[in-house]
Amino acid sequence: MSTPAAFGQGSLSRAAALVHTLVTVEALLLLAASPGLAVLFLVGPDPAGLPLAAVCLLPLGPAAAAALYALHHRDRDLTDLRPARAYWRGWRLNAVPALKLWTPLLAWLTVIAFTLTHFPATGLPGWWAVLLAAVGTGSLLWGAHALVLTALFAFRARDTARLAAYFLLRHGRATLGAGSLLVLTAAGTAVLTEALPALLAAPLLLSLLHSSRPVIAETQEDFTA
Repeated sequence: MSTPAAFGQGSLSRAAALVHTLVTVEALLLLAASPGLAVLFLVGPDPAGLPLAAVCLLPLGPAAAAALYALHHRDRDLTDLRPARAYWRGWRLNAVPALKLWTPLLAWLTVIAFTLTHFPATGLPGWWAVLLAAVGTGSLLWGAHALVLTALFAFRARDTARLAAYFLLRHGRATLGAGSLLVLTAAGTAVLTEALPALLAAPLLLSLLHSSRPVIAETQEDFTA
């Protein structure tokens, strides 16, 4: 006769632990990013408000990095769950490093988005719009790698930026996974609600962690002491 699993070790307990962690991390992420998100939803989709929208999104970088840290270090034992403590520790460790990369990324994406939304006024040929869209997509994928590296490792900002660029092609499957999440999020936002990325931030970030496992493993093996 098999011995019953101890409390906190069974499949139901692990599922409950995961749900509890996701709900807690989601709530804390929204709390940390709430000052900017509240203003962002008031701004609306007007292209003229893109610079203000970028400023509103600044708190989201540290909030997302902290969420990735908490999800990566989550305890699967239902008897000892402390996702809130892990989240705020991740925020303290990663707020400044995340902003060092998140701020220029937002600025660059704002320039691209502003140019695309006012493209007829530029007088550029149509293929420039396609090129700008491709550059913006590549920047977002780079940002996904950079966010994971910032959340889990203590590199200098320039080293994180170089590693994120290196992993774009080095681990194409991880980049494709991040791209798939980007497409699904964009489609869900267009079809359902603009609030969808915020409401599903924790599950999306957990999926990003899962797809980034090769990146994390190689970084641990080859780029840390």
